[in-house]
Order: sequence, then C-alpha cells, then structure tokens
Amino acid sequence: MNLTSKKLSPSDLLAATFLSKAKEFNASVELIKVLKSRTYKIGEANVLVRTSSDGNKRYFFGINYITIEEIANLENPFIAFICGSVEKTIIIPAKLLFKELHQISHDRNGEYKINIDQDLNIVLAGRGNRLNCKNFINNWNLLLAPPIFEEAIPKTVEESLHSVLQGRLLEIGNIRGYQTFCPDKSKKFNERKLEEIATLKTCPNLQFSDYNLLRQIDVLWFKSRGSNFIPEYAFEVELSTGVWSGVGRMATLLDYKNVGFYVIANDSKKYNQVINSLSEYENRFKFIANDLIGELYSAEINLKKLQIDVGL
Repeated sequence: MNLTSKKLSPSDLLAATFLSKAKEFNASVELIKVLKSRTYKIGEANVLVRTSSDGNKRYFFGINYITIEEIANLENPFIAFICGSVEKTIIIPAKLLFKELHQISHDRNGEYKINIDQDLNIVLAGRGNRLNCKNFINNWNLLLAPPIFEEAIPKTVEESLHSVLQGRLLEIGNIRGYQTFCPDKSKKFNERKLEEIATLKTCPNLQFSDYNLLRQIDVLWFKSRGSNFIPEYAFEVELSTGVWSGVGRMATLLDYKNVGFYVIANDSKKYNQVINSLSEYENRFKFIANDLIGELYSAEINLKKLQIDVGL
C-alpha cells in the first residue's frame, strides 16, 4: 500500500504505517469490528492503536476509561502508543496500564490524559514518578510470541466483551440498589469473577416462571421485599449468537407485568426480525446497542464517585 498516495490525517498515517510494519513481520492484521475503538488482532495479540504527532518534550494521548477497560479484558491485550513515528512506539500490556490508571489524571467524563515523556516513559502522579517503558519500546515480539493463557481454551473477543457487558450490568444494578444475579460464575470482569460482583449467589425460584430458563438469563435485577425477590429487569447479551434464544429465556418472565426486557447487541436488524414476529409482546422488549451500556456504566460510576466526593 502506498501510504503517501492516500489523503490521510497525520494520526491515520501513523496508524497505517504501524499496521504496515506489523505485516512485515508476517503477522496477520485484522480490525476488530465489534469494538468501536481502533483495535486490531495483530499476530497473537489484541492491540489498541493510539497515535500522537505532537511531542517536543512530551506526547499526549486521551483515552476513555471504558475503552481501556474493554481492551484490558480481552485475551493477550496491548496498547500501542505511537509517539510521533513508528520507530518510537510503546507496545505496553493493557492490563499493566489498567492497574496504573489511579495514578493518571482524568476528567469527570472518565477521559484519561496519558502523557509520555521524551524518554518514552508514561508520566504518573507525583513529581518524577514514571512508569518505566524501556522494555516495551518497539518490542514487536510481545505481539508475535504465543501468549500464555490462564484458561485451557482462550476466549474470543466476543466472549470477552460478553463478560464485560455482564459485569457492567451487574455493577449498574448494584449501584442502583438492586439484588443482582448472573449465571456465569467463573467468567471474569476486571479480574473479578462475575459471581463475586453479583449480590445473589443463586437465582431466586419464582412462582410464575420456568426456573431452568430463568437461571440462564445473562443478568437479572431484583427488588427484595422481606424474604421475597421481585424481578424488575432482565438482560440478554447477544453479540455472536442469535437473538431468539435470549428472548426465549426472558419470555419466562412475561407473567410479571412490570419486568423490563433488554437485548444488548450490536445488530438491530436481527433484533427487529425477532421482535416483529412477537407483536403481542414487542412493547415489553427493548434493544440497546452494546456501546451505550458502556456509556451508562461510565456515567453511573462517575456519579457515584462524585456523590461520595461531595457527600450528598
């Protein structure tokens, strides 16, 4: 590809040059379309590519919290910070940066201001405090070497994002004061098992629903009334599977008139095809694009932190 023949912005040109260089290592390069960020499958790694053409003494990058969180929850994740040229690229494990976020400044909207100094180290809070990136500068071997997986079978991007969305829905429900349940006990979100985030370890057995279907719904929110649990919201995350199965599971709660049913997906056409065939109940169901759950989650946790800071 002749990069100079295309009208690219400086940022796009840096990213395109980086991807071309990756191909020189005989690495496969594929855009991960299910994510909204500029993230690629490169060799054995999932890589978020960020660029900065500025940099007299420092290079500046802005990344939203939900983007970093999504990348850090993928298998073998990295962030490539291109500092003015591909020859000055920091290829850092995303999980490492995620753990250091508390030392990086951000605004109320969760936009992190990542500064990289002229020695290509990430600036942290405190005078002279740096995250040493010496071993990550132009270290292409990190992307090409076979990863070490904790699990016997590595997860796909869709499977990882599915767990992220479940975790976010559980956290939102917890913040709002609901009792929450998720059937996927061992799946993780931010290094915590989903069963540790959910407030209910077992699914309540409801009188007017099929328990085998009920306890398979991706996320449930309940209100507790004495020793009873009243279902309020049901969520099914459908990224790589059909919508029918999720709608069918939630339909076991149709006799509970106040329950809201939500399908979280990235394909509204498939959702509409299913719901249009259920015209009697379509007003009970709602489609939500998966990236909107990220925005809602970010707003909820930022509001919670602000309330704590203000004391109201």
